[in-house]
Amino acid sequence: MSQAVIDAVRAVPRHLFIPDVGLVVEEDGAPYLIDKQADPCAWWDTVYSRSIIVTQLDDGATGLDALAGDSTSSASAPSTVADLLNHLRAEPGMRVLEIGTGTGYTAALLSRLVGDQGEVTSIEVDPAVAEQAAKNLAAAGLTPRLLIGDGALGRADGASYDRVHVTCGVREVPYAWVAQTRPSGVIVLPWHPGYGTSHALRLEVRDDGTAVGRIEGFAGYMMLRSQRPRPCENQAPGEERRHYRTALDPRALDQLGAGADLAIGALTGLRSHTSEGTDEDGAYVRVFVADPDDSRSWASATWRPGSVTYGVQQVGDRPVWDEVLQAYAQWVSWGEPHWRRFGVTVAPEGQWVWLDTPERVLTSA
Repeated sequence: MSQAVIDAVRAVPRHLFIPDVGLVVEEDGAPYLIDKQADPCAWWDTVYSRSIIVTQLDDGATGLDALAGDSTSSASAPSTVADLLNHLRAEPGMRVLEIGTGTGYTAALLSRLVGDQGEVTSIEVDPAVAEQAAKNLAAAGLTPRLLIGDGALGRADGASYDRVHVTCGVREVPYAWVAQTRPSGVIVLPWHPGYGTSHALRLEVRDDGTAVGRIEGFAGYMMLRSQRPRPCENQAPGEERRHYRTALDPRALDQLGAGADLAIGALTGLRSHTSEGTDEDGAYVRVFVADPDDSRSWASATWRPGSVTYGVQQVGDRPVWDEVLQAYAQWVSWGEPHWRRFGVTVAPEGQWVWLDTPERVLTSA
């Protein structure tokens, strides 16, 4: 971690960006509320912990006290925030575009990193979230430029930027971000290709108008609103389903790691989702794979205790489960490359994943 990021984190009080009542979502365990008035000690302890604190559910339609719903704004885990800023390498005097103001905490850190001679422009799509962020930043004594709008469009009237910092997950990197970044400028974002793991991606803009970079780690964020996916499972319940058995334990496929996820996602273009629970037949782990552009093409494979083969059901004309198995075999034939060997190129005509060098492009069927 750079000393500059450490100093910025120490200089910006996180508690100024956390509401009196927040929803804590732990990786393992039930969500719970923190309330500054009811239990100030627990509130302060949580604010200065590694916890993600959700500040909005269902775009504001559901109160936090419901303890359930889609998280649509939050204070991200401090370690994840610091990691992405470390990859960004914002320096004094730079001009930075931030996509997704959220609570305003990251905009505050960016303001510290670029200093008085730099400039931070932050775009938030949700007016209520933006209004609260402005209050939080004012309490911290910081004045980045705050705008309400669709972050996917960037902000052309402020271009070109030295850095673009993204605080929402994206599947397709909007080319506007590349076009608005100067050559040799850097874009850091949570990349959510849809299959398996989500990644921290660092892109550097080239003179030819492309942006090229490698996977730097992991970063799970709420999706850019214009790129939110529909639920992966049970997409077309009315379609006729084909049932058969497979020898591949779906739990093993789900636990292959980020390298396999990157390869399978790039080679197939599919999305995945894993769920576990108990139904009338007992405990299960179920892996879904789906065509993101065709709700009629999907498959699921289910593990149950004691099984030596596993049930697969498939819907639609596209044999998506077979494609996943073929892509898995391809990844194995390459020597099971680690996620650090993968990268992404973004160009006006689209984006693609590569292995080892930008010339070795992985394409979906």
